[in-house]
Parts: sequence; C-alpha cells; structure tokens
Amino acid sequence: MKKTWLLTGTSTGFGRELAELLAQQPDINLVATARNTDKLSYLDQYDHGQILKLALDVTDQQQVAAVVEQTVAKFGTLDVLDNNAGFGYFSTFEEADEETVRQMFEVNVWGLVHMTQAVLPVMRRQQAGVIIGISSDAGLIGEAALSFYSGTKFAVEGLFESLAQEVAEDQIKVMLVEPSSFRTDWAGRSSQKKDTDFPKDYQKTDQALREYAQGAGTEAGNPKAAAATIYDQVVNHADNLPLHLPLGESAVTRAQKKYADLAEKFTALTPLATAADFPKKSDEN
Repeated sequence: MKKTWLLTGTSTGFGRELAELLAQQPDINLVATARNTDKLSYLDQYDHGQILKLALDVTDQQQVAAVVEQTVAKFGTLDVLDNNAGFGYFSTFEEADEETVRQMFEVNVWGLVHMTQAVLPVMRRQQAGVIIGISSDAGLIGEAALSFYSGTKFAVEGLFESLAQEVAEDQIKVMLVEPSSFRTDWAGRSSQKKDTDFPKDYQKTDQALREYAQGAGTEAGNPKAAAATIYDQVVNHADNLPLHLPLGESAVTRAQKKYADLAEKFTALTPLATAADFPKKSDEN
C-alpha cells in the first residue's frame, strides 16, 4: 500500500529536495504545498497521478485544515507530515524588529503546531503515522545574531519532545531534524537580516552577521544527502526512528560538546540543586 507524505514549504530548501526525491518513488503519494504553487512546476515531470500540489500558508488555519482534508479525500491516508515551512532572521537581540520576529514565530512555531494538530486526528484513527519537525542545530545551541531564530527552534524542540511522549501510545512517531549549515540558500535570500547600528559594542554579533552572509552558498551541508537521509530513516528505520536527528558534522559535534559540558556542570551543581528541595523523609529520621 502506498504511503502518503504531506510536506510544507516545498518551493525551496529541504522541502524542495525531499519533494523531488519522494516524487520519484513508486510507492509514495506526495502532497506538496507552498504559498505559490507555480513554484512547484519542477514536480510536473514526475506526476502520474500520485502528486497533489496545494496552496498553503501555514499561518492560515483554514488553509491548513483544507489541505489535510483534501489529502485524505484524494489518497485515503496521511502517513507522514514533514514540517519544512519556516524562515530565518539575523539581528542583535537588542535591535530586532518585533513585527518580523512575531511573524517568524507565527510561521516557525505556530504554523508547525497547527499543521501537526490538524493531522493528529487522522493519524490517531489510523493508529500509525510519522510527524517530522525541521528544527536546527540552532534549536540546540544558541548563537550570536540568531537569538530569535534560535528561540523558535528551541520552542519546536520542547514541543516535539513532549508530543513524542503523548502520541507514542497511538503508534505515532516523532522526529526532530536538526541541520547545521546547508546549501539551501537559508543564509541568503531565505532569511531576513538586520545589521547592527552598534558594531563596536556588538563585535561578535556583527562578525557573525557578516560571516553568515558571506558564507551563503559555500556551506558544508549537502541538501540532497539530507533529504535522502530523512527519507531513509522514515522508510527503512521506522521502528527505531530517532527523536533527534542531527544533520551535518558540525551539528553533531557541537551538540556533543554542549551536552557533555552541561552534564559536567550539572554534576558539579547537584548539591546546590538538591539543597532547594524539602528534606526527604529518610533524612528527617
């Protein structure tokens, strides 16, 4: 039986790479969404009735509900949701444009939330399904110039870690994908940037802003390889699907260092931490 994948944000980046890969698989139905479906014409060469292209702005809950309804009406099932839609924002914390930041939270966090909430009733009825959240290594490690973007991805991490525990009894799997820098033009035109007016006071942040802009297009990460890895994990390793999937050497090595350092520091702080509890009954005797 064919599996049905629903992808958001398939006009560019990871979403496009994964959509093109899925479109060529004989046992997959693909629902590819974007705000402008004209940008999905790259899929036409693969379409023999197994591809559905739908307009979707993930901040529009009526569109979200309609896309899920149309997916089930056409293909009967909804087996995998891949939340790709999102964008980045570079700025100092102090100077960030609040309207832009709020819009980023609407897309990166609430768009993902509403998409996931919309598919959960379908997957619970099926007693099966996979929900993917495209997070970032910035959702594991905060960085200068990316404070608010990191905030959206830290939110996704917490939401999906909790979600995974809630839906396990319904045989629904959850996976967080945590890429480092990839050649998806994310650091180029797919992100908004606000240069600091105080470069002497924010030297590290100013340098980070410039390095991200200058490095766009030369990142180490291969988006086609990332798409193939995501596909392989869901299709061939579903029984042991990782909750956290770092992609790129930088993502995994930096995360290992952070959590090893954090574990060491927490161990040193254990006496201080436990002193904040009421004494245990055994200690009172």
